[in-house]
Amino acid sequence: MKRLIDASYDEAHTHFLKGSSYFNGDFPKYISFEPILTDVSAVLAGKTLSDFQADKPAEFSHVNYSFTANKDGRFSWRPYELIHPAIYVALVDLICTPGNWAQITARLATFENGAVVCCGSPVMSIDEETGQAAQVRNWWHAVEQRSIEYSLDYSHLIHTDVTDCYGSLYTHSIAWALHGLEEAKKKKGDKKLLGNQIDGLIQSSRYGQTNGIAQGSVLMDFVAELVLGWVDSQLTEELGAPTDFRILRYRDDYRIFANSDVRAEAILKSVSDKLRSVGMKLGVAKTVVSPNVVEGAIKPDKLAGIELQDLGTNNAKTIQKQLLRLHSFGRRFPNSGALRRLVTEFHNEIVKQTEVPDDLEVQIAIATDLGVTSPQAFPAIAGILSHLISLAKEEDKEGLWERVREKMRRVPYNGYLEIWLQRVTKPEAVGFELDSTENICQIVNGHSAALWESDWISSNDLKKALDVKKIIVSEPKAVPEVVSPEEIELFAKNAWAY
Repeated sequence: MKRLIDASYDEAHTHFLKGSSYFNGDFPKYISFEPILTDVSAVLAGKTLSDFQADKPAEFSHVNYSFTANKDGRFSWRPYELIHPAIYVALVDLICTPGNWAQITARLATFENGAVVCCGSPVMSIDEETGQAAQVRNWWHAVEQRSIEYSLDYSHLIHTDVTDCYGSLYTHSIAWALHGLEEAKKKKGDKKLLGNQIDGLIQSSRYGQTNGIAQGSVLMDFVAELVLGWVDSQLTEELGAPTDFRILRYRDDYRIFANSDVRAEAILKSVSDKLRSVGMKLGVAKTVVSPNVVEGAIKPDKLAGIELQDLGTNNAKTIQKQLLRLHSFGRRFPNSGALRRLVTEFHNEIVKQTEVPDDLEVQIAIATDLGVTSPQAFPAIAGILSHLISLAKEEDKEGLWERVREKMRRVPYNGYLEIWLQRVTKPEAVGFELDSTENICQIVNGHSAALWESDWISSNDLKKALDVKKIIVSEPKAVPEVVSPEEIELFAKNAWAY
């Protein structure tokens, strides 16, 4: 694992054009956007995006494709955006020229060694591990462990994060971060200024809006880190050297250490003020003040998860009791990292079960309800359901999946869940056709569905490169009926970090 800013420009270019960088969440293995990115890159090679335009993309309202992940089974959502591949590749090409990459990485280096220790500098894997997996592993070592170490020196901890960080980022602040506020203001209309070019491409994908960047790609993580790094430098100017405090930041998550609540709260105000200047604000509901650093360093869900894990199977000898215990934990800490870890470990164990239990439908009902209350854990829960229903009689499987589907319909606006529900119902051995309205699911089913608005493109070659059929890289019906633990890569490889 190495930091992205330590990579060469061509290494960064290759990294950003990986399918796992374009969308850094988990999709079923038969879905990949890399073929489209590769073909678009070949068409754009050596040219600017304007050479392929009939109109300005900023004049079109659905250039990017948005889908949602429900966070609580009710009214809390996380929006994901798949940036239009032509604009995405144009951004990568712009950022990863030798001169531009050197300028950006040099600027990021100036933000280091200040009042804020950045623990979330984007990293890239150097083996088979995904970049997202490497990033999670980096968080564990850099943030949680160091937080506990700081208990030797500090008595108070404030833990807070930014509300809707990506959705609120003021895009003009990209130029401020890259060139400095004074120069960026002076050259506000200069289209040759690198920061303005990046800003312009991002705006062109989002209907000309200056508030917000797309969430869901390594590239936008990198852009957000540039802005947040600049905020770090502004804090250094105001607070000076950290002699009686420490600030750790992982992306938009801040931990402030001090020896009094008065000092910690004064620093929190400074953080809030600097973030406000780039359009962001701290989440009051998630701000926690702890007079015990060790206790505050580890999230409550993780502590509770450790306690639950240590109970072992002796305290819940049946699968149903183990599921009920998970369900109870999920009600207390829905969608938490600890729940994802516990569900993953349960998935690893339950696939070993070969006998058909008398209470099979009860087990399915409990697992399904856990998925409704914690949709973000659904890839692992889908694996559990796929195993349980595989044990049923052949004539009962379709009816069981139909009941699961009807239950899942109650989760509003959750395209991500439906993509994974399709994964476990699509295999030929199941024979259940998911009638989802999610466009990605429609494409998997062989139907025509649009992901990105491309009427602004004049080039037939570029339009051919954008053919959405290319995202299906293997036969969906040929996937195994049961999701193996290894198939859910991010969950399987990094569950220990939560």
